[in-house]
Amino acid sequence: MPDQRFDQSQSLLQQQTIAPQMQQSLQLLQSPTLELRHLIQQELVANPTLEEESTDVSLEEATSPDEDEEFEKEFAELSQIDEEWREYLSQARTASPKRDDADEKHQFVLDSIVEPLTLQEHLLNQLSVSDASPELREVCGTLIGNIDEAGFLQLDLEETSFDLGIPFDDLEEARILIQSFDPVGVGATDLRDCLLIQLERLGKHHSLEYRIIDQHLDDLARKRYPQIAKKLSVAPEQITAAAEHIANLDPRPGSRFGTDNNTYVTPDVTVEQVGGEWTVMIHNEQVPRLRISNSYKDLMANGSSREAKTYIRDKIRAGKFLIKSIHQRQETIKSIAEEIVKRQTEFFEQGPSKLKPMNMAQVAEVVGVHETTVSRAVSGKYVATPHGVFEMKYFFTTGYETDSGESMSNTSVKRALGELVAAEDSKKPLSDQAIMKELEKNGIKIARRTVAKYREELHILPSHMRRSY
Repeated sequence: MPDQRFDQSQSLLQQQTIAPQMQQSLQLLQSPTLELRHLIQQELVANPTLEEESTDVSLEEATSPDEDEEFEKEFAELSQIDEEWREYLSQARTASPKRDDADEKHQFVLDSIVEPLTLQEHLLNQLSVSDASPELREVCGTLIGNIDEAGFLQLDLEETSFDLGIPFDDLEEARILIQSFDPVGVGATDLRDCLLIQLERLGKHHSLEYRIIDQHLDDLARKRYPQIAKKLSVAPEQITAAAEHIANLDPRPGSRFGTDNNTYVTPDVTVEQVGGEWTVMIHNEQVPRLRISNSYKDLMANGSSREAKTYIRDKIRAGKFLIKSIHQRQETIKSIAEEIVKRQTEFFEQGPSKLKPMNMAQVAEVVGVHETTVSRAVSGKYVATPHGVFEMKYFFTTGYETDSGESMSNTSVKRALGELVAAEDSKKPLSDQAIMKELEKNGIKIARRTVAKYREELHILPSHMRRSY
């Protein structure tokens, strides 16, 4: 019988864990305002000792005689924190008071917001008032359900006919009916089909534009106007004029339905000049005001059990930590914003072209926190400035040093590059090499490959595709 050996070995594994309360604090710090409100609402549901404060009722420290000293001490500490938090928020309210009528108007606007109509709903509404037979409407419904957000039909009719057992002619009839709906071009199978449908609706079936799209769409996309002109035996100027007309067509006719392309954000901080000094104001009114509920005292007065006392004590500790964490979050964001203003004063005075290089480590050192804390604090947060609303991350950027020794952020370099392209002769657009030399004349030395990288990030086409004929 073979020997059986049992070996024992020890290994030391070092692992860093974060306490649940600290994880919660970090989550609150990193969360944007809307998400923060949601997290607070979850805590209000989970913790019965927490409540949202709607009035300036002070938290009383009076307790029943039979409560133990430890609990009274915790309650006294909690009362002080609650008072400080309320005072902190009331000062912010005093700085920017809100009238009742303004609140009512704001709520009226929110209540008046209507859910946008989706593309499918828009098409089905048109189908419902059409003269189509019930059978055809059912087929149209199948196709409409497979139209993407851009307005293109994502079905192969032959495969669909085979898979669903629907006659191909019925599918084709349904497709033609849908393509007669608004928006013009909806139900197309690809970009060429979409643009041709729009030209047909404009009565340009035999136009030069139609021939260009039908036969030379790839060349058009690459702005190969001389080649197109040669193939169609027309002057390059005619191709240029036709291309301008084609540019007015909609390549994504369904994109204006359903989702709102505009992103609305609520600034966490406002920076404005008051008395010649730049002032940072944190928007505390967006954060629910919390306090510890007094209802637990009734439980204590009615002779609650030891288990009940333990439960209430744990919940109060959790609520106390939440209030502290929210307070610390607001203070951290404000401190970081103040340091940003100190380092980027020229930006606030003159605009984005004066943005300077700045990294999170520099701000973290002054504020007295870790670099990762700065990263969490600025994530998803926005600053309202005299030049518009900017994400806080916008102010942290690498950069270059000009010949004069001045620091310049890569955002400012991109801006200068964009201005050069905007001012160029469209018949002789600047190559990446030429842009590099022009920037060098202004004291900005960057490599040609960096120019190409920034140009692509700015969605600027290469020079041969920007040329006008």
